Amino acid sequence: MSDLLFSVFPNENFVDLGLYQYGWEQCAPAHSFGPAARNHYIFHYVISGTGTLLADDEHGNTTEWQVKSGQGFMLFPGQVNTYIADSKLPWEYTWVEFDGLRAREIVTTAGLSPNEPVYHASSKELRNQMMEEMLYLSRHSEESPFHLIGHLYLFLDYFMRSAATVHVKQNGSIRNFYIKEALSYIEQNFQNDISVEDISAFCGLNRSYFGKIFHDTIGRSPQEFLISYRMTKATELLKITSLSIADIGNAVGYPNQLHFSRAFKNVYGMSPRNWRNENKLEPDRDGV
Repeated sequence: MSDLLFSVFPNENFVDLGLYQYGWEQCAPAHSFGPAARNHYIFHYVISGTGTLLADDEHGNTTEWQVKSGQGFMLFPGQVNTYIADSKLPWEYTWVEFDGLRAREIVTTAGLSPNEPVYHASSKELRNQMMEEMLYLSRHSEESPFHLIGHLYLFLDYFMRSAATVHVKQNGSIRNFYIKEALSYIEQNFQNDISVEDISAFCGLNRSYFGKIFHDTIGRSPQEFLISYRMTKATELLKITSLSIADIGNAVGYPNQLHFSRAFKNVYGMSPRNWRNENKLEPDRDGV
């Protein structure tokens, strides 16, 4: 493979979202482009290496950002910008240029703006899927326009859902969807070593935003709910089984018995053993 793949989209007759050009490049040390202004949105995802973005903000002031592998940067229509590969660890990146009636909404939903052009992902899995769609476009320029537009939509879907700052429209239906997704994830994974970051990443949301809509909907923080859910499951096991305290703690996501006992006491005001003695439905045979 050469150090550069570049293609121009053969058809621009797509109104909602149009594809203009796309490519991949392993940059030479200190390789630069600009200063220049583009007519459309161009998103670069950095696969490896690092570099510098110089771009005008909304007030025309030039700001400098360091962008490294796993991150990306958006160039905005009419914005003057320059980007420069590091002289020692030059970046390898892939890019997509797009525009259309829905382009601004998509970029805003992902939380990017001329003042905040650097992309950060909250989900590694979604980020990698986004990168694969960008590389697919770069490597399949011979496909039909409709085929390529389909992959543009897939790229934008992963782009939005993987962005660390997600400004979802404030309506009950979309919030309820995310809450249902979160509750389902907790139900299926509470016994594993999961965190709030894992839950928000599964939903494709920034942790702080996820925490806000979860608290607004459920009435408690995700961490409080996760602990409460685990403790409720623990009481069921304490009541109806003869499993040891250590085994029960492990079954609800606490491989360390001491940590489990502390968490349980914080919720119920007594140790798991004392709770079992007061609430068990069968003789206690665990010897703990």
